[in-house]
This record gives sequence, C-alpha cells and structure tokens, in this order.
Amino acid sequence: MAFKRSSGTSAAPADPEHLYRQLALLNDGPEALWLHQGDVLRSWHADHLNDPDVAIELPTGAGKTLVGGLIGEYRRRATGERVAYLCPTRQLAKQTTEKLTRYGIPNVLLIGKVSRWSAADRSRYTSANAIAVSVYSHVFNANPALNDAQLLLLDDAHAAEGYVAGPWSLEISRDEHSAYHDVLSALANALDPLVVARLRMDVPDSQYRNSVYLASPLGVAAQAGHLEEVLTAAAAADKISDEAVYALRFLQGHLGQCMVYLSYRRLLVRPLIPPTLFHAPFNDPARRVYMSATLGAGGELERIFGRRGIKRIPIPNGWEKQGTGRRLFCFPQLTSDLSAEPAKVGPWVADVIARNGRAVVLTPDIRTANFFTNTRIPDRYKVLKANHVEDDLKVFTQETAAALVLNNRYDGIDLPDNECRLVVLAGLPARGDLQERFLHGSLGAVEVLQERIRARIMQGAGRATRNSRDFAAVLVLDDDLVSYVTRRDVQEAMHPEIHAELDFGYNNSIGATSTEMLDNLRVFLAHDQEWRDVDQDIVDAREQYERIDAPGSAELQGSVRDEVAAWDAIWQGEWQRALELIRKVLDALRGGRAPQRYAALWNYLASCLAQRLADQTGDSALHDAATKFYDDARNAGRGTTWLSHLAAPVESATAPAPPDVDPLDEQAMTGVLANAVSLAKPAVFDTQIQRARAALADMPSKPYEAALVLLGQLAGAVPSEGDGNNDSAPDASWIFRNTSWAVWEAKSEAKPDGELGAGDVRQAGSHLRFAATKRGEAAPGDSPAFLVTPQERIHSSAYAVAESHVYLVRPHEVLEIFDRLVRAWRAARTRDLTSLSAPDLIAVFKTEGALPSQWLPRLRTHPIQKNGDVV
Repeated sequence: MAFKRSSGTSAAPADPEHLYRQLALLNDGPEALWLHQGDVLRSWHADHLNDPDVAIELPTGAGKTLVGGLIGEYRRRATGERVAYLCPTRQLAKQTTEKLTRYGIPNVLLIGKVSRWSAADRSRYTSANAIAVSVYSHVFNANPALNDAQLLLLDDAHAAEGYVAGPWSLEISRDEHSAYHDVLSALANALDPLVVARLRMDVPDSQYRNSVYLASPLGVAAQAGHLEEVLTAAAAADKISDEAVYALRFLQGHLGQCMVYLSYRRLLVRPLIPPTLFHAPFNDPARRVYMSATLGAGGELERIFGRRGIKRIPIPNGWEKQGTGRRLFCFPQLTSDLSAEPAKVGPWVADVIARNGRAVVLTPDIRTANFFTNTRIPDRYKVLKANHVEDDLKVFTQETAAALVLNNRYDGIDLPDNECRLVVLAGLPARGDLQERFLHGSLGAVEVLQERIRARIMQGAGRATRNSRDFAAVLVLDDDLVSYVTRRDVQEAMHPEIHAELDFGYNNSIGATSTEMLDNLRVFLAHDQEWRDVDQDIVDAREQYERIDAPGSAELQGSVRDEVAAWDAIWQGEWQRALELIRKVLDALRGGRAPQRYAALWNYLASCLAQRLADQTGDSALHDAATKFYDDARNAGRGTTWLSHLAAPVESATAPAPPDVDPLDEQAMTGVLANAVSLAKPAVFDTQIQRARAALADMPSKPYEAALVLLGQLAGAVPSEGDGNNDSAPDASWIFRNTSWAVWEAKSEAKPDGELGAGDVRQAGSHLRFAATKRGEAAPGDSPAFLVTPQERIHSSAYAVAESHVYLVRPHEVLEIFDRLVRAWRAARTRDLTSLSAPDLIAVFKTEGALPSQWLPRLRTHPIQKNGDVV
C-alpha cells in the first residue's frame, strides 16, 4: 500500500519546551534541553511571542541553532506559518540543516541557484510543512526567492550588515573599462574641485590613495537624474558589475536620497541606513527573530537591519561570564626582540604557522590579505580563500600545510577541535565598505562602529574554538589592532572571558622574548596539566570582570529609533519630517558622553535638508537653520578634514565661511579672563610663576605636575586640575569646554638615558577616557594626550600600543610654552587684564605666540603611534 498515513503530530504543542520533549523521543539530538535554552524559550514564549522584532543572545556552543529551530517549528505547528531560517553562508546553511534534521525538525535546504531548487522541497516550505534553511541573499535581493515568509530566523545577525545593505549598495571599482570616471564627472559639482583632481590622477600621492571622500548630498540630489542616466547607460554598456546592476534597480528613483563615497580605487552609492521598511520580503513577515553570539549595545543591530526598535532577550544566567573554549592571545610585536626588529615578525609568524600545519588568517581588506600572503606564509604552503571553502571546509581541513586567508570575513567558518588550532588576526577590522571606512577614518566616528569592531574581533578569535573543551592560539598583528585590543575600555566592553584572555595574553607578551612566546605556545597547544595549572589564572580573572558598555552606547541606543525613522522619511522624500526627526537624533546625541563626530555627520545632513527645504519654500529661517547646523557640524567635527573636502561648488551658497577667530582661541581667552580673577594680582602671580618655572626646570614629580596645572590656567583652561592622588588619573587635565581638552602624563623624574616603555604610553592613551568618565561627558574629538619625558629612547613595543591621540613632548618644549604664556600675561596685565575683552586678549596673546592655535601644533609634532624614529 502506497498511501501515506498521518504522522500523529498535528496537535499544536503548548510551547517550544513541550515541543522538544516530543521531538526528543525519536530524534538523534540531546535527550533534553539545557537549562539556559529553556530559560530563553520561556522568556520568548511568555514575553515576546507576538513582538515583531526580537533578538536573542547566545554564545557559541550554547545551542543557538536548537533554540531558533524550536521557535520556528513551534510557530509552524501552532499557527501554520511559513518559516525561513537565514544564515550568512551556504556552508553554515548546510551545517544548520544537518543540526535541525538531527533535532527532528523538518526542514529543506534552499541555497544556490534558484532554478536548481527542488520543486518538492520548495513546496514543503510554501505549504508550511518544513522550515526553509537558506542564506540572507535569497531575501535581500533585487529578485528575492524567499519573498513570502511569515517568520524569519536571522542567524549570526551581528555579521549581517553587508548582506542586508547589499541590495542598496552600488559599488564601482576603478579600472580601464568601468563607469568610475563617468560617475565622477556626473558628480563633479558635488565635490571639492581639489578632490576631483586627486581622484582623476593616474598616480595620486600616497596620502590620498586611501582617503575616502563624501559627495555633497545637495549636489547628489541636484544631479540625481543625470546620475541615473549615466548609471543606466553604464549598465547597458556592461561598464558596471552584475551586482551593481541589481543594486541600481533598488536605487532607481532614489539616488537623490543616497550617500556617495569616493576613494581612488572605487566609489559607493548607498543609503546611510538600509531602508528595509520598503523591502516587502523582510518587512512583511509578522515576526523576525535575530540570533547572535554578541548583540552588544549602542543600536548597532537596529542600524544594520533598518529597524526602529528590536527587543532583547538577555544572555542567560551562567553565560554572562563563561565563554566557549580557550584562546591564548599572543602579541608578537610586543616581545622584546621582535618589537626592536619588526622585520623579523614576518619570518617568526611564518615559523609558527609551519609548526601548526593549518592556520586561518583573518584580514580586514584585500591589501592586507595580499601583504600577509606574500610575507608571512611559509614557502610552498597552500593558500586558500573564501570561495574555495564556501561549500565544503574539507578542502582546507584535509590539508596538512595550508593557510585559509579570509578578507573581511569574521563569521561563517567553524573549525572545531583539531581542524584548526591557530587563528591569525591581521589588521583592525574597520575597513569594510567605503561607508564604514568613511565613518572610521575620515569622520573619526569610532564610537558608532565600536560594537561592530569588537564583535568581529571576538568572533574572529573564536573561529577555531567551537565548544567548551576546544582551544586555539590567536596571533594578533598590526599596530592599529594591537593598540585597540590592549585598551582597557575596549577589553571592559568585551565578554569577561575574552577580557581575561586578552589581558593574560598582553601580560605574557610584553617584555617576553619571541622564544619564550614559542615555549608558551608549545605548553598551550599540548594542553596538558602544565597548561591547566596556568589556565586557572584566566578563570580567576574572568570571575572578577564585569562587562561595561562602551562610552556613548546609551546615547547611541537612544538616538537609533529616530535615525532609522529619519532615513525612512528621507527615502520617501518627506524632507520636513526627516528634518524634525534629525533634530531628535541630535537631541539624543547631545551632552553626556555622546559621540560628537557622529553627531557632526547628522548636523551636516540636517544642514543639507534645511537648505533643500529653504530652496523649495523660500523660507529664510530654514536657510539660517542650515547655516547653524553647518556650524554645529564643523564644531563637532573639529580635528577632522572631511568637511573641508566638501567645498563643493553646489554648497558655495550654503556653507558659512570659516570664522575669523579659532573657536578654541576664543574659548581659551574667555578662560584666561576667568582665571585672572585669582591669578592676576601681582603678589600671587609673580610667586606662582617663579615656583612653577623652577619646577618645570628642575622636574621633581609632584611640583612638576602642579606646575602643569598652573600652565593650563595660564593657557585658559577652565578647569585645569591635577590627579587628586589617583594613579589612574592624568597628571594634569586642561579643559577648554567643548572645543578641546588636553591631558598630561609626566615622567619628569625619568633619566635621559632611560627608555620610555609601553606601559607609560598605554596609560597616557587612557587619560582622555578617564577624564570623560569623571566629567560625565565625551571628550571633544580633537583632544590630545601629551606624554612629557626626558627619556631619549622609546621601547619599540610602545609604538604598537600607542593610540593616535598620544604625543611625545620634551621638557624644554613645555618650558618654551610656559615662557610664551607668561610673556602674554605680563603684556595683558600692563593693560589691566581684567578689563580687556576676549578679542583684545587674542591680539595680545597672538603677538607672543601664546594662543592654543599657535602652541598646540608645536606640542603635536611627534605622535608616538606614527613616528617610530622619534627620540
């Protein structure tokens, strides 16, 4: 008899836990759910059953696939919903379908070319008889194959930005036959003529080769019709890629609502936030469940998916500190011998790879990947890339001597146990598409990318530790990455397990020799009792740490709802509503520790919108508002050059002329007048000046630090204060309100023949964050940290941990600034200083070279991070 009988499972389960008790009777999975899985499922069923957007955080190894699968299977059985489970890659989709099958959850694998999908499998999904397991690109696509799901399960959501934004991202690479120059010509009026000239050069100066520029949104809007014609013609002439052609379909009629980023090598047209509200295959499902090992804070998930609010189910009790497996972080560039001879780092890394057989290498961009392949892979090693392992990792894991080099891919590759014991992180993972590079490099809005960067580091480091007993060594290379992950605030924002591992790795790298590091690697990879005794140190440290959200996270989370809503309004051409929403964004990004450079971008966008409305309505008040927003953008973006590169002809009537007086100088002179109340009296002034100069000349520590505080008062800082006997505090903090701060680390008693170490440089880098925490507000973007020392040598490891805002200052330079300021004060006092106005003081101080705009550049001559030869 060929008739099919009922399976007897038609009755809807009471909840996902009850469902698994039924499945476990016959499946090949675990006999019962883990306690934390049950906790998450109960929370979802009781509190979030009908919420449209819910995120679940479960670390690697905590059974995330089973939790997501049970949610999908429960909805499928209880309500007959069509459920699609999306993964970043085909390889992960295959792993997922294998797991769901083992758990007894009916599913079909729908990946690859749609024309090759099994009609029967597709029918099982559409009739809600099985869950579809697929990849993001089959939903986020110009012609999505999965366009009728009622519940979307979105795995590895933290890594989905590229997949989600892809349909709206039109990228054109610069090559002989591309449309790069056609688009550049179409947008010439939206760019500074100097930028256009740089981008048209056959061989640009090296300093411009990697710069990312933003085209004026006003200019893009004005040329939108022409730009669309150029791109349509380019598509017809096969001058853009197939991916760009697909993106053009999404962007047609909306090019005037896009951001355009340009570099020498490529250009990118895309909205700031993907307008997923208008993409039915993603927006129409009644529910979306986002699953991730690292959700983080600061609104990152909402910006990735273009959602105004996503509710969170927090990480289960017991997993807030415990991680998956064990990683030994190694920093070769901090060892005593390799830091002194950087040329030997490459051969040392190649030797470590050769000793381990297989290694996975994660890089942020193709250039870094190519450099690593050419200089740090052992001879005659097999080098594999992402496309080689997309369908089967055995291509890599069955090799005995191979390196899997992945570009900007920190998720989607699972290499448990002996499949791989060595991970190499080479380069700071902040070089994704041009928008990301603009936000990080040109705009300097690091805070808005912090969660993304940390997630990539944590996930990348965990590619080869996929269960609780797994272990792998992680080599951390590149000065930017080393400097970033050794920062205490970065470590504090990470999972306590990673925090403890990073701290342990740093302490066992700094000052060690590369030979000692090799011995440590041997002990770790043997993973016997000798290592287990050491491992307890990491466990003990982990239990003491608590995860602390990074500065600015609360403000970024508070602004994201209106950011997404504003971009939805922009996408629809609702300019007035968009401007109102951006005002709310800016309100959320004011005060406290809000990221001001990210606020600078939103101020600039508000200026463009206000000017657009002013041109349409003739309302002069809107023109005045545009000017005010632009001024605010310039102030918030102080220390960056992106606005100066926006001197586009189309904005000539909008952008206000730079102020005649530097706002920092004006603020400093206001501070001088305030400080004069206590300092200007002859007896007080002369006594304090003599005492301070003697301290700056003789350099005893405590008097020297007190002299730095007085120097700040003379410079116009309000307040200028010392460390209050707190070893973690700056020796002096000069606050020029919201224009700039300067913090000091003084090693005045050090001997000239001594050596400045990594610890002192690392401490100096943390001082701005200490001051920001103490004051409860963000440091202005252009704020420096000065490390003053007579030491003639700098230990080579110090360069690797130096942050970009840390500058080396010599004691004689401090004395020179002191003398300039004293001369200016004496000249002002002859004219009754307290009766002078700020403009009067500016003239006096300018004569003596005592304005901040005059002495700050001198103190910023030697950034430690970039000048390894400074002595």
